[in-house]
Amino acid sequence: MTLARRHLLHLAAAAATLPAASRFAWAQTYPTRPLHIVVGFGAGTGLDTYARLIGQWLAERLGQPVVIDNRPGAGTNLATEFVVNAAPDGYTLLMASTAAFTNAALYDNLRFNFIRDIAPVASLSRGAFVMVVNPSFPAKTVPEFIAHAKTNPGKINMASGGIGTANHVAGELFKATAGVDMQHVPYRTDGAAITDLLGDRVQVYFVALAGAAELIKTGKLRALAVTTPDRSPAFPDVPTVGESLPGYEASLRNGLGAPRGTPADIIAKLNATINAGLNDPTIKARFAALGTETVPLTAAEFGKIIVDETEKWGKVIRGANIKAQ
Repeated sequence: MTLARRHLLHLAAAAATLPAASRFAWAQTYPTRPLHIVVGFGAGTGLDTYARLIGQWLAERLGQPVVIDNRPGAGTNLATEFVVNAAPDGYTLLMASTAAFTNAALYDNLRFNFIRDIAPVASLSRGAFVMVVNPSFPAKTVPEFIAHAKTNPGKINMASGGIGTANHVAGELFKATAGVDMQHVPYRTDGAAITDLLGDRVQVYFVALAGAAELIKTGKLRALAVTTPDRSPAFPDVPTVGESLPGYEASLRNGLGAPRGTPADIIAKLNATINAGLNDPTIKARFAALGTETVPLTAAEFGKIIVDETEKWGKVIRGANIKAQ
């Protein structure tokens, strides 16, 4: 090999290392300006609160402000589309919820594919629905509820926060698993649904645990079961649905995503920083006060949850023939 050829090969090898070195240096200095977390719900909602909690942690640890950008509308699709079209540089993140996992089956003409176009960054937490009834309802347990529903087909009204919402599909999963027929009654807000449940105009509601905790404690609503695999530390005496209906599970999951193509080193840095926060006792306690538990995972593990949940809820939505309106 001539000296010239050897020199050329050395130069080529050095050049090949430059992109990796450049990416590493970029991740080392990142971030150098404010980050934005885009939320598909309005300010003051549960998902917005989770975003602000982890956003504050990120700002303190990364040394840059974290701006919460609320973009509600179209079942969180407006927020997702905004992030899909953002620069993949780690400065625009999406606060993803169960809605992101159901929308692929609910909407026919989405201009993105969530699994393909959003890179998983970090899981944040998992929350429970609680199956609540009016205290005057004759059933005090899930088996009693199922027995009552089977002897009164189509006569029980099941409230939800709207067609295709997470609590709607949780209720549809219960119907399919238990083999019962109930009438779905959609509402625009949890508050309106709970008002009618208290007034006995609807008979059952799968509501986020935090939204019904005080009414359960004061006896205004009866909790039959929570929908997560394990009992809630806040209500240890309330069983899970799965204890009497094997195979049933419905969790409110959320986490952060980024535009496809965001450098892996930046995702790794965000994931490590977020997981440190989720393991922090103060952060854990603040999430617990909102009725949810922190779930630190790798980006790949969170990506698997996204795929699994999308497949699971897609089957429920197609089976119940639910379409967004």
